[in-house]
This record gives sequence, structure tokens and C-alpha cells, in this order.
Amino acid sequence: MNKWTRNQMAERVAQDIADGAVVNLGIGLPTMVANYLPADREVILHSENGVIGMGPAPAAGEEDYDLINAGKQPVTLLAGGCFFHHADSFGMMRGGHLDICVLGAFQVAVNGDLANWHTGAPDAIPAVGGAMDLAIGAKKTYVMMEHLTKSGESKLAAECTYPITGVSCVSRIYTDLAVIDLADGKATVKEIVEGLSLEELQKVTAVPLTDGR
Repeated sequence: MNKWTRNQMAERVAQDIADGAVVNLGIGLPTMVANYLPADREVILHSENGVIGMGPAPAAGEEDYDLINAGKQPVTLLAGGCFFHHADSFGMMRGGHLDICVLGAFQVAVNGDLANWHTGAPDAIPAVGGAMDLAIGAKKTYVMMEHLTKSGESKLAAECTYPITGVSCVSRIYTDLAVIDLADGKATVKEIVEGLSLEELQKVTAVPLTDGR
């Protein structure tokens, strides 16, 4: 089965971020989006640990570990960027000042429910961070995730079986197989990886899909 690589997924998300948007990129896979933002757009990147105005990842050997994102990865700071107390950062998140947040997920329900902080397993380490604040505070919540679990189960589900991070908050998901919009309890396919048919995508997806291409 053809799949987008993680870099291709990040590039695809970057295409949908408009000029002038204030965006939070969540820990893990979403941080890669910063490296693919079009040069002709001004996108203001925010990090929950108290940074705004970040650029792409630094070149090898030029890392400054006093300047990191929420995932403890070294970042660059563009002209006009700054850093501040994390309480002020959470105020930005909760106050509706972010246009988009891009988060990873264990599961997303077709109604937009998000589960991304805990699998519920007894030996799992919960890591909510600022995900709850981002999911409900951003004007739009996008999710980047692999389409299937390691055991082959669909991560897009009728209902989340993992602990919920946010209710009805996800409007679009980007997987290694497709881009899918979630609205009114329906999953509408906007794009599919080359070489994969809608019928083949449906076979590996746990909810009915509508063709919106």
C-alpha cells in the first residue's frame, strides 16, 4: 500500500496553513511542519513552553539548547520572535488567540473527539501537557497521525476508546493515507495518496467515508 512519508505529511499540512496564521505545532510529528512552511507566507509559530515567532529547525551544529520547543527540541527564532513565562503562553492558548493547532493522536472519533494523552493501559505514562488547552482553545484543531495502529486498527473510529483529550474539536486529519475533513458527524475525504482508491481506503477505515475530492 502506498503511503506518504512523515516528511510528505508535514509538507501537506504546511500547504493548508494560511498567510498570517498563528499556529501551535504539538510535540512529535507536528513539529516537522515548521520545516515546510512556504517562504512566501508569514506564519507565526507558538510553543506552549513560552516561545512565539519560531523558524525551522536549526542546522546541525547550530543548536542552542537554551531555545527549545515544548518537545525539548532546539528551534530557531525569527526576527520579532520572543519568549515569555509559560503562564502567559497558556493564556494565549486558552484565550482563543491561536488560529490553528496541529496535534498528534492515538485516536480521533468521526464526531471530532480527540484522544492523544493516554492509552489507558496500566503501564502507560500519561502526558497531557497542553493538549487539552490547545484542543479547545485553538480556532481549528488539525491532527497528524498514521492511519493505522501497529496492529492494523483504524485510528479514525466511530468512538474513542482511549481517554478523551477534547470533545468535538478536530476538524481535519492528515494521515499517511489521506486528508479527511470531520464535520457534522461525517468523514469527508479531501485527498488520497497516489495509487490508493477510495474503496481501498474505506477497507482500512472504521467509519463510512464520503468522497469530497
